[in-house]
Amino acid sequence: MSQQEKAVSIIKLLREKGYQALLAGGCVRDYLLGKSPQDYDIATDARPEAIEKIFPKTIAVGTQFGVILVILDGDPFEVATFRYDGPYLDGRRPSNVRFASMQEDILRRDFTINGMMYDPIADRLIDLIGGREDLERRLVRAIGDPAERFREDRLRTVRAVRFAASLGFTIEENTFRAIKDHAPTITQISWERIGEEITRILTEGGARNGFELLDSTRLLKVIFPEIEAMKGVGQSPDFHPEGDVFIHTLLMLSHLTVSSQQSAVSSDQTPHSSLLTPHPSESLAYGCLLHDIAKPVC
Repeated sequence: MSQQEKAVSIIKLLREKGYQALLAGGCVRDYLLGKSPQDYDIATDARPEAIEKIFPKTIAVGTQFGVILVILDGDPFEVATFRYDGPYLDGRRPSNVRFASMQEDILRRDFTINGMMYDPIADRLIDLIGGREDLERRLVRAIGDPAERFREDRLRTVRAVRFAASLGFTIEENTFRAIKDHAPTITQISWERIGEEITRILTEGGARNGFELLDSTRLLKVIFPEIEAMKGVGQSPDFHPEGDVFIHTLLMLSHLTVSSQQSAVSSDQTPHSSLLTPHPSESLAYGCLLHDIAKPVC
């Protein structure tokens, strides 16, 4: 069975046991964009203990948040109980959750394009927050009050940039303004989580756009002051007619995809399908980003 077929089989079994179950989040977004989802998440009104009883192989990765991994033929699927989040005291995770309705679960999510659910049995989209319209308008918009969404989880500011960059979308005006306002607070969460998002911005497509957005939202100077310092650092116009070190670095980022595809061609000009990927490796991406990192101090 394909990943999609396995996810649907999980939904069918939950339905047979009398529970609601739907595809949720990014897989719905990707499906509507005509892309193959990387993973399939399932939302349900079944409680974690019920999920564990229904499926023979599970992993309790976040029982306190209602999240269970269901293992089907070796593949993990995240099955999460509809929930409402309590106060976010650390700018990253809720201090507590309570199990809730589907509508409450949708309204506590981050962006409209990630807040839709889909019933694969009835072929029905459930969109309470205008996610499909924002997909058509190519907008990244926070659900509800953007400032509140970013106070809850500071990482959402960088995630908004990642989605806009990789999808080629624009960040909605009020959402953009709230990101700028909350940019100085991003360091309140772990650098490891920030680093994961930066890596994805660099490797999932649209790296230059991503760093231009990090710059315009004021996140760049908080996360990467070393990159911010490249602005205004001149270079010989004979070798770098494009401009200063910052512009040069952005130019490098714009060529990441092309470079990775060209490197996949062997000496006999026969492309190796296993190497032909639309996105660069982490090593290549960070090499491009950091190759001139010492110029400002030199």
